[in-house]
Amino acid sequence: MRHSKPLARLTLVIVAAVGMAAPASAQDAPMTIVTGSPTGTYIQIGRDLNGLMQQCGRDLEVVESAGSLENFLAVRQRPNTQFGIVQNDVLEYMQTFSGDDPGVARAIAGVRIAFPLYEEEVHILARRDIADFGGLADKRVAIGVEDSGTFLTASLMLSLAGIELAEALPIAPADALPQLEAGEIDAFFYIAGAPAAIYSENDIDAEQFHLLPIQDATLQAVYAPATLPGGTYDFQADPVELVTVKAVLMTYEYDARGNAYHQASCRGVSDLSSLILTNIDTLREEGHPKWQSVDLGDIPTGWDIAACVNRGIDPGYVSNCTPPAPEAPQPQAAPTDSEANAAYRRSICAAVGC
Repeated sequence: MRHSKPLARLTLVIVAAVGMAAPASAQDAPMTIVTGSPTGTYIQIGRDLNGLMQQCGRDLEVVESAGSLENFLAVRQRPNTQFGIVQNDVLEYMQTFSGDDPGVARAIAGVRIAFPLYEEEVHILARRDIADFGGLADKRVAIGVEDSGTFLTASLMLSLAGIELAEALPIAPADALPQLEAGEIDAFFYIAGAPAAIYSENDIDAEQFHLLPIQDATLQAVYAPATLPGGTYDFQADPVELVTVKAVLMTYEYDARGNAYHQASCRGVSDLSSLILTNIDTLREEGHPKWQSVDLGDIPTGWDIAACVNRGIDPGYVSNCTPPAPEAPQPQAAPTDSEANAAYRRSICAAVGC
C-alpha cells in the first residue's frame, strides 16, 4: 500500500538517531521539556509545569518540537532535556518493533514514564463532501511532519483501515490549514487535546469544512472511542464521534549516584514529580482544561516509571528546590526598652542566648 512507506521511513528515523551520543556529565543541569507546536496542547502543558518549577525559584525551559517522536528521542539523547510529552501509540509502536529490530530496542533503552497524562483527540479537518474516515480514500491528505506523533498515528490508522490515499503529504497542521482552505489538499490530521488552538483561534468556515467522524470498527477496537462535545469549536455545532490516544510525560532513567549530570537531572526530575503530585488539584483548576481528565494511575502497558520519579513522589521526599525569596521587610524603628525591660533581656540572653 502507498501509505506503508511512511511507517518504514519512521523506523529508519528511529534507528538512525540511536547513534547520537547521550549527554556528558555536567556540574549543573538546566531543565527542559520538549513539547510540540505553538498551537498545540503539549506546549500549554509544558508551560503549566514551568509555572510549578518557578514556584521553587527554578525554570523548566519549554521547547517547541515537531511532536512525539522527536520528543521521545530528545529525552534519550539531547543534553539537559529531562522531559518530553509523547503519544502512547508511539510507545506501542516502538515496543512492537523492539523485539525484532535491535536499533529500535536501543532507541527505547533508558526511557521511562514520568506520569500518564490525558487522552488526545484525533482531529481530521476535511472538506464537507468527505463524509467519514473511509471517504479519505484517493484524497490528498496532510498527515503531519515525519518526527511527529500525528504522522505516526495517521499512518497507522490509514494502514489499519486499509485506506490508500492519492497523496500522503508530510505537512504540519499549521501549514495544512491554509492549504486546505485554498483547495490544495482535501483534509489534514492533527492529534491534540481539545480544545486545540489551531481550531479555536482560526475562523474556519463551517459550510465548507468539518471534523470527520471516526466510526471505523477496526480503529475503535485499537484506539479509545470518544465524543467531542458540540460547540468545542465555533465551526463544530454538533457532537463528533472520534478516537483518542493518550499523552504521556516521559523522562530518562537517571542514576542518582552517577556522574554530576545524572545526579542533578535526577534531583530535577524528583522535584518536579513531587510538585506535580502535590499540586495536581491546582493544575486541574488553573492549568489547561486537559488536566481535569488526567489519571495518574493509568500507566501504559510495558513501560516502567522512572526511579527518580518514584523518589520524588515518596511521602518522605524532601524537595531540593529553593522557594523564591520573600520580599525584604521594610526596616522599622527598633522599640525603645525601658531600663527594666533592657535588664530582663540581658539576663535572658545570658541564660539561654539570643
